[in-house]
Amino acid sequence: MKKFFLAHTCLELQLNEESLKLYTELQLQGFGKSSYIKAQIAICLQNLQEVDQAVEAFMQLQKTDPYQLDNMDTYSNLLYVKDMRVELSHLAHRACNIDKYRVETCCVIGNYYSLRSQHEKAVLWFQRALKLNPNYLSAWTLIGHEYMEMKNTQAAIQAYRHAIEVNRRDYRAWYGLGQTYEILKMPFYCLYYYREAQKLRPNDSRMLVALGESYEKLEKPRLQEAKKCYWKAYSVGDVEGLALIKLARLYEKLAEDDHARAAYTEYTNEAEAMGLTDREEQSQAYRYLANYHFRSKQYDVAHKFAQKCTDYPETREEGKALLKDIASRRCEADAASTNEGSRIADFPGMEVMATADRLSPMNLTFTP
Repeated sequence: MKKFFLAHTCLELQLNEESLKLYTELQLQGFGKSSYIKAQIAICLQNLQEVDQAVEAFMQLQKTDPYQLDNMDTYSNLLYVKDMRVELSHLAHRACNIDKYRVETCCVIGNYYSLRSQHEKAVLWFQRALKLNPNYLSAWTLIGHEYMEMKNTQAAIQAYRHAIEVNRRDYRAWYGLGQTYEILKMPFYCLYYYREAQKLRPNDSRMLVALGESYEKLEKPRLQEAKKCYWKAYSVGDVEGLALIKLARLYEKLAEDDHARAAYTEYTNEAEAMGLTDREEQSQAYRYLANYHFRSKQYDVAHKFAQKCTDYPETREEGKALLKDIASRRCEADAASTNEGSRIADFPGMEVMATADRLSPMNLTFTP
């Protein structure tokens, strides 16, 4: 029983790796067929942002116990995130057939309508869940998301506040409040709520990026904190792929050209490795790198990035203009080297002087 308690406590405290380890050990110690442990492992995987593995774990759980409704609301959230409409529809029908008066059933159906962009119906089903259990945390959080979709920010704030009253350790409610106040253009409020969310999820890149954006909106006094947030988000594993490009733009904004060049280069390398070629951020990165290397008189590298700029409609004209400038500079450099060579040919004495400039340092070792 001690391990069950420790595993559950770790999960509540968002110590997901420790919780997953304990639940795995329990499975090996004779609880391999326990549907409770299987569900808890799936929740751990969800918290670790291993969405595909979490979905697979819930699918296996359904095969083992097809009539279980516990934690099916969490499963419906994963299907919503993955945009798995058919699977979510089947889950909603099955849950309704098993017990349509369970809060999990109402939550699953609400997610189904939300995925179909029928937000009014989704709110209705989440409200039904709250009538069955006023302290049902998921319903408060999800109804807040629906009000956000409906542009009803005041109702969303009230829903998220109710969720925090039910459980102050629910990072989704804090994060939702931060997003709401960001829409209302109240940066100090959203900074506070994003901080609270980040405390609960210190290694979640989404919280760190949101926090960095809030610091960045406060301009100069907090730009250093924004840089730290973006860098940490990139270091812990950027889920959305936004931290590095935001960090590069911030370096560019602060005129830290060398750091900006390094960040943009790393971003373009990663994007090319993943096979991404249609992102607007890439065109901006190529434009900056082309101009940076052009200013540094590294015309071959600048030509490569300018050529890539022409692949994007946003930077095509600027890339073409830069290619013309590079060609012009190369012609000037060739002409200058040709003139230098002709002067040396006309004045043989200058050849010695020109060669002297290229001599290696003299060996000043004394030999007795």
